[in-house]
Amino acid sequence: IKETIIADCKKSEVWKILILDPFTTKLLTSCCKMSDLMEERITIVEDLFKSREPVPEMKAIYFMSPTSKCVDAFIADFKPKPKYKSACVYFTDYCPNDLFNNMKACCAKYIRICKEMNISFLPQEAQVFTCDDPGAFQRIYSPRSQDKRKTLEKLADQLITLCATLNEFPGVRYKKDSNMVNAKTLAELVDNKLSRHYELDESGKKEKTQAQLLVLERGFDPVSPILHELTYQAMAYDLIDIQNDTYKYKSKDGSEKHALLNEDDMLWVKLRHKHIAEVSEQIPKMVKEISASKKQPDGKITINNLAQMMKKMPAFRKQLTEKTVHLQLAEDCMKHFSNNVEKLCKAEQDLAIGSDVDGTKVKDPMRTLLPVLLNPFSKHDKIRAVLLYIFSLNGTTDENLNKFIQHVKIDDEQEFILNWKELGVPIITSPSFFSRKPSRRDRNQGETYNLSRWTPVIKDVMEDAVESKLDTREWPHQSECPAAWNGSGAVSARQRNKPSSQDDRRTGSRLIIFVIGGITYSEMRSAYEVTQAVKSCEVIIGSSHILTPTSLLEDIKALSKSPMEILTIDERSNA
Repeated sequence: IKETIIADCKKSEVWKILILDPFTTKLLTSCCKMSDLMEERITIVEDLFKSREPVPEMKAIYFMSPTSKCVDAFIADFKPKPKYKSACVYFTDYCPNDLFNNMKACCAKYIRICKEMNISFLPQEAQVFTCDDPGAFQRIYSPRSQDKRKTLEKLADQLITLCATLNEFPGVRYKKDSNMVNAKTLAELVDNKLSRHYELDESGKKEKTQAQLLVLERGFDPVSPILHELTYQAMAYDLIDIQNDTYKYKSKDGSEKHALLNEDDMLWVKLRHKHIAEVSEQIPKMVKEISASKKQPDGKITINNLAQMMKKMPAFRKQLTEKTVHLQLAEDCMKHFSNNVEKLCKAEQDLAIGSDVDGTKVKDPMRTLLPVLLNPFSKHDKIRAVLLYIFSLNGTTDENLNKFIQHVKIDDEQEFILNWKELGVPIITSPSFFSRKPSRRDRNQGETYNLSRWTPVIKDVMEDAVESKLDTREWPHQSECPAAWNGSGAVSARQRNKPSSQDDRRTGSRLIIFVIGGITYSEMRSAYEVTQAVKSCEVIIGSSHILTPTSLLEDIKALSKSPMEILTIDERSNA
């Protein structure tokens, strides 16, 4: 954004208006502040789709997606009468010829610049991106969907812009699955589009870089999105109603306060992957430290001391506000934990792992599940436990399932359970059918909390990929990676292209993982943990959207609805 939009802004000294669509608004919010824009002589930021006052003496910058809706809104700004003196247009991605020709025919004399930028994804966190498309889940997995291919095409286009932004031309692999072919389709699309993209690139033909892109589907690990996680970020988003990354809480005086949980909050970045037990211990300590550092050591109050204190006040206030937000949020999490989550966690972990804390195998999972069903937990919590039971056995009988459905009293909502089959997850199996569970990495040596023993399957995948241990039968190559991809960062000097300043930061290679159908916060955490452990490889993870257990269950239930009924779901996710 700096190199194109801002650099072009700098060329002329006049103040300008910036006009954004909903997607580019999110995109800009994720990476800069209004004050940054003011410095670049942008006075005001407007919404493309809202009615705006004409300012005929000013230049307008349009940063928008290349869709007919956006282009129509743009044309309406200049026909019949221009709202602005001139326009600089920046698209997030390739603009189809028909749309471009429409613009040219209607407003050519007003357009000063028209560029395609290659960023149609949302940078969510340092190592996490999304395609900002929660509706993709329905369009890919609903048996009635007409738009599956179109949705996969669009996700592929967004993935190309991610690779282009990172300046990577990765080898592509996908998880083979007899039931599901979406990962294979997406991998083919991405691979073909990538080759085409780099053929058209002005800087000459690009060779493959030291990167791997793995594509897999949500059904590869149904357990991780359903378990109650006890690390801070995952737990908060599961148990507390956090919309658009905004946490609402009541302050001491009873007024409602809002706090944004994002990369700007350094404390959040520091704490989000820690276990709630550590977080609850650390925050009060930090508050004490700040309060202590505010007091004068010798107790004498001189004008000089006061002046020094006043200078530090804003920083103190910011630090204290951050700490009080997290004090409050961690307390909220702990309340839920002690009320009911703690009791659920033991049963969930035993079902997910198949053995208890001492490593004794769970012989009869039904005995683990029953206490959960007999206790007064919420319907959603019981459904989550039943699902974990079914996943642990790789499916259950019709008869058993009907008992559960009556027990949890979800006769008219059994889609919560049955619709997992659309994701290729076995739900009903005949007793004679025996399927092998994939073997997992042995993690018994690691220090873990008893109620957090489960590790997301994707972490195994990341580690295997970095160590070049992925089985080619399970992970076929859509396109080969360079021979040097052994993930250890031992790349021969001849194969390295000249490092740019960005490459200097990490000398290794990149592993990009894309999950069709949503990622969970615990899977995001795994990307950071593996990067931390294997300094030579950066793991980046992304999906169409980020899931919470509740949002996934609602999406699963909606799979059997007709497209008309689903509109309301999309509206909900957009709202």
